[in-house]
Amino acid sequence: MPLDRGRPEPLYVQLADLLAEQIDAGVYRPGERIPSVRRLREQHDVSLTTAVEAGRVLEARGLVRNRPRSGAFVIRPAESGAQPPAAASASLRTRRVDAPLSLRLNLGIGNPQRPTLGAAVQGPELMAVPALNRLLSQALRLRPTECHSYDAPPGSPDLRRAIAQRGTDAGYRVTADDVVITSGAKEAVYLSIRAVTRPGDTVAIESPAYYALLEVLASLQLRVVEVPSHPVRGIDLAALANVLDRHAIAAVALVSNYSNPSGSCMADDDKRALVDLLDLHDVPLVEDDVYGDLAFDGVRPKAIKAFDTQGRVLYCASFSKTLSPGLRVGWAIPGRHQGALEHLKLVVNQATATAPQLAVAAFLETGGFDRHLRRVRRLYRDQLDQVTHAVERHLPPDTRHTAPHGGHVLWVQVPGLDALALYDTAAAQGVHIAPRPPLLGPARLRRPPPPQHRLPVHRRHRPPARPPRSPHRRPAPNGPLTPERPGPAVTRTRSATGCAKRRAAASNGRLSAGTQVC
Repeated sequence: MPLDRGRPEPLYVQLADLLAEQIDAGVYRPGERIPSVRRLREQHDVSLTTAVEAGRVLEARGLVRNRPRSGAFVIRPAESGAQPPAAASASLRTRRVDAPLSLRLNLGIGNPQRPTLGAAVQGPELMAVPALNRLLSQALRLRPTECHSYDAPPGSPDLRRAIAQRGTDAGYRVTADDVVITSGAKEAVYLSIRAVTRPGDTVAIESPAYYALLEVLASLQLRVVEVPSHPVRGIDLAALANVLDRHAIAAVALVSNYSNPSGSCMADDDKRALVDLLDLHDVPLVEDDVYGDLAFDGVRPKAIKAFDTQGRVLYCASFSKTLSPGLRVGWAIPGRHQGALEHLKLVVNQATATAPQLAVAAFLETGGFDRHLRRVRRLYRDQLDQVTHAVERHLPPDTRHTAPHGGHVLWVQVPGLDALALYDTAAAQGVHIAPRPPLLGPARLRRPPPPQHRLPVHRRHRPPARPPRSPHRRPAPNGPLTPERPGPAVTRTRSATGCAKRRAAASNGRLSAGTQVC
């Protein structure tokens, strides 16, 4: 059956639906391989990206499982437990930000004696430590004056040039002059949000959201509107459009590819539609794409920045998740807001350390970064499979989990579990996990995702045109937070870091108690 380009559904969804029907009809039987992405491209006259996205949808639905270098195979009935989300409405209100667990969550990071499963921090075996040590020494030896002198925004010309050249991998074209080097992606996000907001403004964020983003919003005295995010496709565009119609939104902030904590990845059609929506309402977007290079299949998803023609997207990324978090090297491509961001960078901390910038630039220019990515993508995928199997083996039968296609995190939902109590129990046993990120106060921490965005996840048992925004900002309403009805605990674990520690913890019974993956 040919795909209908006139239908509102994206082509990748139509292709996934068609393959799902063929699987249900027995065209492809359990254990059999479905056509490769190249074959699907030829058969249905679609792009390679569309074919890849269709395969990801099928895997998220629990119909197929990808095997490295072998293709996608139909899952046997006993293996399958995916359930697509059901449609329902969402409640969208402005709230003050309160991130009470952030400090406690961060205290577990960097302690080598504790399995750090609650933060997206890779183990040392997944960092390019020997190469970076050599390049750091080389920079200090050959360019000592630069390394020991003040730098100034926008940062090292060598690094900015190398980053700009890699932009084509993410679908955007910029020059070195468009890039501002920062001390990690978190600073890039902080500076970007600060450049486009002022205290009291309201920012729309995806829910669940990365807890470090909430720290930033709280420090800037901003209010938020939570927009439901699908655990496979990312932010709900219809809900976001509703928010933009109803509220004076100063900015939108989200993780576009392999989001922390859900692992979602927006499709290209949705990214384009998001940019069109923000253009209509004249609202800037702060895009965090720190995981984009970690696609397990090696096909890097495009950045939302790739669809930005107005300079409205402030793009943020770093090398913390791919090379080393200790380098503290990130960058922003702030578009029309570059002057404001460079000024803020100068005010906040003058500049990023020079030696790490020069080392990373050399690593990029010599091809070391691409070789490193090819190695760690495979290792992350293997470790995700190990953790996924441990979750399915040790946690209760009605546990639900995502099936991300890249990044660092696995999102797990355990019905009836108090995530905060589990966090304290795990910490007492020396294990660092993350309950559902501290969104808008303690009462929100135990709230499950909205019904339409419950995880379309793998379970061991299958269950039976809008007007533009007014140019005049409306003041955000004030008011106390109201407790939410407690629901199934939703927590996360790193999917691809510290594998040896996870195996050790699993063997001593911690995983079966739910302290490792929660």
